[in-house]
Amino acid sequence: MKQLRFILAFITMAVYLYAEDGSLIVTDSLQTVSQSDVEYKNSIFSAPYTRFIIPATFISYGVLAQVTKPLQRLDINTDKDVNKHFTKHRSFDDYLQYAPAATVYGLDLMGIKAKNNLRDRTFVIITSHLIMGGAVQAVKMTTGVERPDRSNHRSFPSGHTATVFTGAHILFKEYKDVTPWIGITGYAAATTVGTMRILNRKHWLSDVVAGAGVGILSAEIGYMLLPVFHNIIGVEQNKSNFVIIPIVGTNMYGLGMACVF
Repeated sequence: MKQLRFILAFITMAVYLYAEDGSLIVTDSLQTVSQSDVEYKNSIFSAPYTRFIIPATFISYGVLAQVTKPLQRLDINTDKDVNKHFTKHRSFDDYLQYAPAATVYGLDLMGIKAKNNLRDRTFVIITSHLIMGGAVQAVKMTTGVERPDRSNHRSFPSGHTATVFTGAHILFKEYKDVTPWIGITGYAAATTVGTMRILNRKHWLSDVVAGAGVGILSAEIGYMLLPVFHNIIGVEQNKSNFVIIPIVGTNMYGLGMACVF
């Protein structure tokens, strides 16, 4: 299981890098901005494009693993180790993948205020998941990678992992100014889902890494489109409004509704 431990450490390091963002430091009005804070905000790590480094790295790894023999061997050896030491299938990953996105709403009931209002969070969640779902399904049909358990040829990338990382990243961005632990918990759940997809032999290691990248990138795009959404509906970010947005997914059609008072 050395390969699996390696990738878990890699994903954990990526989560740590996100959690180390300077905006996670909670201060009050009596505290002053230190010189190190100023230096951080002017550094390369605070540049807008840095938000895409980790998802781009994850996606690039997944793509390279489809054509690079050492990475292909890593996939195969990881699956062999899993098949040798882990034989019992567990299905809680089918449900846990939705937990971070649900938590974005659930924390409202606990009185924990998110960064954006209900309307904007709903837009970001729906838009991000539509982008993620479309990208995942398009790549699955294009690449035709066979799953480790030989059940079909829709292995790359991992849809479960992409779904849970989309929700986890939104959770992180909505509550990072409250406490970093909410986002870290979401990433932990996402990493657990990715691990279970490997242990259940539904995905190769590279599928899971790429899925994590697609999920994080989709969430970032969702937030980038938020100002466009504001311009289209012609309201300010914090103005009360009622919004109806169509939802399209795999074997699922409907309407998403949000009301902000």
